[in-house]
Parts: sequence; C-alpha cells; structure tokens
Amino acid sequence: MMWQSTLNIDMTISMHRQIQFLVVFLLMSSISALYFHIQETEKKCFIEEIPDQTMVTGNYKVEMFDEQKNTFVPTLVGLGMLVQVKDPEEKELLSRMYAAEGRFTFTSHTSGEHQICLHSNSTAWFGGGKLRVHLDIQVGDHAIDYQDVANKEKLSELQIRVRQLLEQVEQIQKEQNYQRYREERFRQTSESTNQRVLYWALAQTFVLLLTGLWQMRHLKGFFEAKKLV
Repeated sequence: MMWQSTLNIDMTISMHRQIQFLVVFLLMSSISALYFHIQETEKKCFIEEIPDQTMVTGNYKVEMFDEQKNTFVPTLVGLGMLVQVKDPEEKELLSRMYAAEGRFTFTSHTSGEHQICLHSNSTAWFGGGKLRVHLDIQVGDHAIDYQDVANKEKLSELQIRVRQLLEQVEQIQKEQNYQRYREERFRQTSESTNQRVLYWALAQTFVLLLTGLWQMRHLKGFFEAKKLV
C-alpha cells in the first residue's frame, strides 16, 4: 500500500509538471492573426516583441474594395506589397517587394521591439483604392513548417516530433531570457527614476532654504532701514 501511494503521488507530481510546462509553453508561444484596412499609398506598422535568434514568419493576403459589388475582392495583377522590418536598434532586417499574396520570413538578432511595416506599391492603375490586408504573424517554432522539414530531411514522425519538442524548449528558454532582460531593464529604469526623484527633492529643499535665507536677510535689512530694530 505504501508503494502504491508513493507511486500515485509521483504520478500526480509528474502530471502537474507536464501541465505547468504546457501552460508556460502556451503563454510563451506567439501567434498574431488579424486584418486591417489601408489606402493604397498608406503605410501600416506593427510592433512585435521578439527574443533574439528567433524566426518570424508572416503570411498575408491583400484584397481590394469593389464599389460595384460593395465588397472586397482579389486584387488585380500588378499590385504588390512592400514589407520592411527593423530591429530595436533601427537596423533594417528586411526590405522587399512581394506580390499581393505571399509570405515573408526573417530572424531576429537582438531582443526587443521589432517594427514590421507594410504598404502597397503606388501605381496609376490603383490610385486611391481601399485595401484589406489579412496578416498572420508567427513567432518561434510556430514559424517552422515541420511537415516541409520532414519531407526534405526524410524524418520519421517520431523524429520530427522530438525535434519540434526540442525547439519548443529552446524557444521557451529564449522567452525566459528575454523576460529576464525586460525585468532587468525595468529595474534599472526604476532605480534611475528613484534617483532623479531624490535629487529633485534635494534640489527643491536647497532652493527653499536659499529662498528662506534671502527673505530673512531682506526683511532684516528692511527693518534696519526703517529703524524698527
């Protein structure tokens, strides 16, 4: 009975750990899917917080508003989408013209906020049209097509699953390192702010003391001039 009880406790602990790992992974994973409206000459930018050495993939599709049908329809031939990506240091990671529907990929080199901008090429054919852009941004292991990897490297289902799990663990470690970096940056900012508040308070106190001394000297001189003292 003791052995069975210990085994049950161990199994329960193991299950809790697996659940915690799954929850952490789901929280760390990043998938953003949305659509937005822009004019053909308009530029739209997004900010994505990405750890370093992380692969990012974006899938998009552009539709044009048809006034006769009063709905969005596939775009005409010739309309393209310029994708530009900058890292937290404003260095350009990607700048390329794509078709009206496509996929872009880049890898981050530093942790932080990356700027992803999209805008259509401006031609006389499509002046002033309204566009709807469907955008799906995938970060980390979600950006990897494991089926394509398995076909290229001829891996079994078990092998590709093991690789996927290893890359998921690696991605979680990157996310944890990035969170530590953010915490450290926040701590430094807080300490710097506290120091500035302290210095400002001391400066105010010093100014008040000087003002008080000046007023006392001024009043003393005034009273002496009036022969009140």
